Formats: sequence, structure tokens, C-alpha cells
Amino acid sequence: MVATHNAGKLREFRQLLTPLELVSAADAAPDLKVEETGATFAENALLKARAFALATGLISLADDSGLEVDALGRAPGVLSARYGGPGLDDAGRCRLLLEALRPFPDAAQRRARFRCSLVAWAPDGRHCQADGVCEGVIAHQPAGDNGFGYDPLFFVPEHGQTMAQLPAQTKNQLSHRARALRALHPLLLQTFPELR
Repeated sequence: MVATHNAGKLREFRQLLTPLELVSAADAAPDLKVEETGATFAENALLKARAFALATGLISLADDSGLEVDALGRAPGVLSARYGGPGLDDAGRCRLLLEALRPFPDAAQRRARFRCSLVAWAPDGRHCQADGVCEGVIAHQPAGDNGFGYDPLFFVPEHGQTMAQLPAQTKNQLSHRARALRALHPLLLQTFPELR
């Protein structure tokens, strides 16, 4: 099962993990909310994966991911989904980020990366973990509709587009989540041979 209530993340996992049949957190444990108290992406992913595995009896895959902006001391980091407080939606967080970066107009000053940590955990305690990173630059205005979160601001120089402008097939090759999943895949089969 995928330990997320985020529809955008679930959609990406389903695209990237075909042909595995994935159960969403909304279906398997709709009332379970895990507080992300970890200091790192990996710690938060582990908290979620373990909690959902123990609550559902299923092997649970959880991620914690976010945006690190060098000019902001790698903020928003683990607070990416909560940047600016609970009242902001994705568009509001993007506006807040652009405002914070106003003193940094040059691309070299706006270097950033998406980082993802994935943890798969079984109810019996078996687990594995992998990470992925995608480097980019924060654009001066949002562009594109094919994404969520900070995707409309995350410009990928080698493609000349933001993550939200890229076709899903391209994004699923280079995203932080895709890279983490590629690293995790052999570990999943070693750790959980029943998935073969």
C-alpha cells in the first residue's frame, strides 16, 4: 500500500510502479494520520511507512519529499507541504516562495532541488530505504498544469521547462520520486520476495 493521502503523489506512484496493484491510504487506513516529527525526509518516511504497515497489516511504501532552495538555507525542506502554515494551498506556498526569493533574481542564486526519501516497511519489521534528487532552479513565475506542489516553479534547465510543463513520461524519468523508486526497486524485491 502507498502511505499517502496526497492524490498527486498517489497518481505518480501508480504510474511509476505499474504493474503492481497499489492500495491507497484513503482506502486502507482512511483515518490514520501520522505526525511528521522527523528532522529529515528519511525519518518522516520511516514514521509513515511503519505506522501504516502496523495499522493495515500490509507492506507499506511511504515517502517524504520536498523542495530545498539554497538561497533560503535549504528551506522549505521537510516543511515543504506546510510552508507558510496550515492555511496555504499549493498556489499560496508558491507565492510565498517567490516572495522569499525576490532578493535573489539571478538563476545562480535560485538553485534548488527536489529530494525524496522512500521507505518500504512490512508488519514484521523488514524494511528498505532509498533516496532520489532532482536539481533545478526556481523560476520567477509559475508555468504549466501537469503537476502539483512546487512543480510550476521548479525549472529543469536541461529541458527548458518547469516540472509542471513536462509530459508525464519525461517527468517520470527525471523526478526525485522516480529516481528514488528506481533505487528502491531492487531493494524491494530483495527485502520482500513475496512481491515477485
